[in-house]
Amino acid sequence: MMFVIARRELRSLFLSPLAWMILAIVQLIMGFLFLSHVNIFLSVAPKLPLIHDAPGLTGLVAAPTLGNAAVLMLLIAPIMTMRVVAEERRNHTLTLLYTAPVSRLTIVLGKYLGILSFFLILIALIVLMPLSLLVGGHLDFGMLACGVLGLILLVMAFAAVGVFMSTLTSHPTLAAISTFGVLFLFWIIDWAGRGHGAGGAAVAYLSALNHYEPFLRGLFDTSALAYYLIVTAAFLGLGVRRLDADRVGA
Repeated sequence: MMFVIARRELRSLFLSPLAWMILAIVQLIMGFLFLSHVNIFLSVAPKLPLIHDAPGLTGLVAAPTLGNAAVLMLLIAPIMTMRVVAEERRNHTLTLLYTAPVSRLTIVLGKYLGILSFFLILIALIVLMPLSLLVGGHLDFGMLACGVLGLILLVMAFAAVGVFMSTLTSHPTLAAISTFGVLFLFWIIDWAGRGHGAGGAAVAYLSALNHYEPFLRGLFDTSALAYYLIVTAAFLGLGVRRLDADRVGA
């Protein structure tokens, strides 16, 4: 039943123009940024043999492209997740799911997987850009794979936050604004931790950006992996609790 809900969620996304517009706009923006990084690489390429341990095509083009993609995901996640539960609550169709023989966990996971599937499609289209460099160059596949894994983990956490915020209200716009606020806080919170000793380090650990950067450098960080999985599980768990509260209040 969970995958039925996920398939229904993904199908409903592509039945609306929003998903297609997001795909088109992201490809346009990412294409421009990707070509900008390629131009920068071409301008510095003659000097790279003279530099010890100089970054290659992957470090100068693919990694920055994935870094740009993360910023776009920060902006897109609130838009794509705002309607997941909020719109169903506003249209009074959420009760139909409640009367079905499925648990609240199944509902949340199904909707989450549907949204995550859209983001995975989006990431796959973005990854095609650096892969196109194979036509005339060489890529560090380990570094590229690590960067893609980091982007997927980042999006998993973003989508979980968005799904939870959507369970809190019946107004999709409010869900989008609150999701962006939470995600932006997770993005910049490391600034508050700089220069404050052990307490600052603990605050900086909460930063999604701090955990994403090692992946872009080709470093698989188990603590970063744990961070994203914990954030994802925590917000999905909160979403389940919120739907359980509806049942108690009914």
